[in-house]
Amino acid sequence: MNHSEASRVVRPPGLKPCRAVLVPDEGRSALSDDYFRSAHHLRAEGATHTLVIEDGGGNALRVPLIVRTIEGTPYRDAISPYGFPGGRMEGLSEVPKDAVDWAGTGLVSIFVRDRVAGPRCFAGGTERNEVFFIDPSLPLEFQAEARRQMRRNTRLGFVSTCRPVLEASHEEREGFKEVYRQTMVRDGALSRYFFSDAYFEQLFSSSVAWLATTRAADGHIASSAVGVLSDGVMHHYLGGTADADLGRSPAKNTVFGALVELTSRLGLPLHLGGGIRPGDGLEQFKRSFANAGSHLCTHELICEPSVYERLSASSNDRGYFPAYRAPQA
Repeated sequence: MNHSEASRVVRPPGLKPCRAVLVPDEGRSALSDDYFRSAHHLRAEGATHTLVIEDGGGNALRVPLIVRTIEGTPYRDAISPYGFPGGRMEGLSEVPKDAVDWAGTGLVSIFVRDRVAGPRCFAGGTERNEVFFIDPSLPLEFQAEARRQMRRNTRLGFVSTCRPVLEASHEEREGFKEVYRQTMVRDGALSRYFFSDAYFEQLFSSSVAWLATTRAADGHIASSAVGVLSDGVMHHYLGGTADADLGRSPAKNTVFGALVELTSRLGLPLHLGGGIRPGDGLEQFKRSFANAGSHLCTHELICEPSVYERLSASSNDRGYFPAYRAPQA
């Protein structure tokens, strides 16, 4: 679903009771032109099903999911793919959770990651980390120190380019993977963020992904980032900086130069994301460049309350969802 389609979605007045079913179709029923609901992303993430919610009046909400077994039990639950997929809205959005009959899903719980802008899948979502945007329609002024660093890098011979990832060279794609993985090691990232080559091949096959690259004077790739278009927003999805170039901060030229120039030309906001934890240094850094903000929104859906409570009885972390999957201390 493109941006104009999303803007037409409204919740029908007098919402009827809705029925939820789980379709084992690898997310195909939720496909759209948006990256986070594209065939490439859903294949990369291993989507298994689509949650289809219908109101009986021809309106539907279709949410891609990854269904998982709950170890040591006969039960299953589900989670959205990584990113901000939300759902494909066919006249149905902001659905009250208690207006849905969840029995037909056969799941204990569902964790839904919603989009960062536009209508939400369900009403009453949980607002999580603050996230930040650079919106070309609003006044924007980067900090003097950041502008100075970017100009210094240009004087030192750093050159930034940005092109559709389908047009990027093999060397540019491999260079992106290398600096991304160096960054994940440096940051001590969870194993989940060390994506496989097969994952990157799906990303590199997308027609709505762009690759921004900054090279040092000798031609090596110092920093690189992938932006993806989804729901009318360009998302700074993945990126990294080579260990050897970290002191020069070439990522500023990559993101706040090349990607911002691209989104200004397209007339789209650039989503920078947020911090790892509220108020951390990464959040403050992104806030210093942004001229707009929002919050990550998730939905915690309990389909089988009695089973959920029984499975969660031994959990001491009810802030984690689902509680029965909370990491043990």
